[in-house]
Amino acid sequence: MKLSRLTALATAAVEATQLRLPPAIQPLARAVPVHCAAAPDADVLAEGFEPDILGLFVGDPHGSVSDNPSPPQIILYLESLWDYSEEDVEVFREEIRLTYLHELGHYLGWDEDDLADRGLE
Repeated sequence: MKLSRLTALATAAVEATQLRLPPAIQPLARAVPVHCAAAPDADVLAEGFEPDILGLFVGDPHGSVSDNPSPPQIILYLESLWDYSEEDVEVFREEIRLTYLHELGHYLGWDEDDLADRGLE
């Protein structure tokens, strides 16, 4: 499937997911830009991430204070998500939802254990 079509599907899935979030979380979720990329770039791979990574949160989590603040963003890797979903549109939408929620959890300050407790590992 073309990247433009995957991007449109992903954008719609993220927007639908945001609408189902608790009202207190929705403004926080909308404040974090979501970017779609075909695949991770060389810098991400150099950090030790696998080439088939589904998504990534970068930047400072909500409420954190650092000497060198970095703007938060969520990146969804569409080719990996499409492959992971075995090219099934409905599975792809669900994987976008889960990956987005996982990365949003990192923005909210949740670690891997917190995410696993919420079924977002």
